[in-house]
Amino acid sequence: MAKQQSFIFLLVLTIINLFSTEVIASATFTIVNNCDYTVWPGILSNAGITPLPTTGFQLQKGESKTINAPSNWGGRFWARTLCSQDSTGKFSCITADCGSNTIECSGNGAKPPATLAEFTLDGAGGMDFYDVSLVDGYNIPMLVVPQGGSGVNCTTTGCLTDLNTVCPSELKVNGAAGDGVACRSACEAFGEPKYCCSGAFGTPETCRPSEYSEMFKQACPRAYSYAYDDHSSTFTCTGADYLITLCPTPTTTSKKSSDGTDGSPLINGTMIYEGAPDAGSASISLHAFGSQQVIAQAGVVIVTFLSYWWLFPLL
Repeated sequence: MAKQQSFIFLLVLTIINLFSTEVIASATFTIVNNCDYTVWPGILSNAGITPLPTTGFQLQKGESKTINAPSNWGGRFWARTLCSQDSTGKFSCITADCGSNTIECSGNGAKPPATLAEFTLDGAGGMDFYDVSLVDGYNIPMLVVPQGGSGVNCTTTGCLTDLNTVCPSELKVNGAAGDGVACRSACEAFGEPKYCCSGAFGTPETCRPSEYSEMFKQACPRAYSYAYDDHSSTFTCTGADYLITLCPTPTTTSKKSSDGTDGSPLINGTMIYEGAPDAGSASISLHAFGSQQVIAQAGVVIVTFLSYWWLFPLL
């Protein structure tokens, strides 16, 4: 009886360890700096979610960094620009500063305007939900490409247009040289409920696109342009890793690309992007376990079972 109990105990521990390891290592995010200048990405985890190992770092031109995220992670990425450190060691940035006074953002979000890449891993139906948002304004172009994932709406999204060159004067943020370095949202610029989707305008029915959000949408058809721009701006994948490119090379192709995207325009196209399907109609699958992973894990469990059987025979 003692041998049987030891065998069962060890087998249960092995199974828990094998499968919990798979759940913890859920996805990777690779951030690539394709800009002609240094950027300082920032990361903010959603409320109640454990922060990632880093919350801010430097990427010189051409550099990249890969970050592992657990299966339940959700949060946002952005890029700070025109950053410097003063004689006292205080770190600050002209655009998208997080106010921590250090390279690590340590739980602080981006000060608008900032282009945001937003993620919720392993959400409804086991799917990852992600988007690129201009709701808080814009500072640099950004592209999100899922890698190795699946799903009817698992595709590239982002904003490739340099909105700083076309930003209206009433929204423009100028740098020290007088050039545009960021473009504010109408909500930040004017603070009116109709632009902020607040108060009497706090529902999808009452908050409609403005001339400013429509400018963002025309330039970047797949990016969020205002708070209720869900239908054409939210994307879903299962089992994907994510490549986030800062200052990606613009393209206007309307053909199916080699990365498997559907060819809908990311900038200034004339095609109409029909947007995301309803979440209820999307295919549902487990996020943490692909079929090959389950088979492999099952094989390990069987081998482990036989090994313990040999060490602790039941008869």
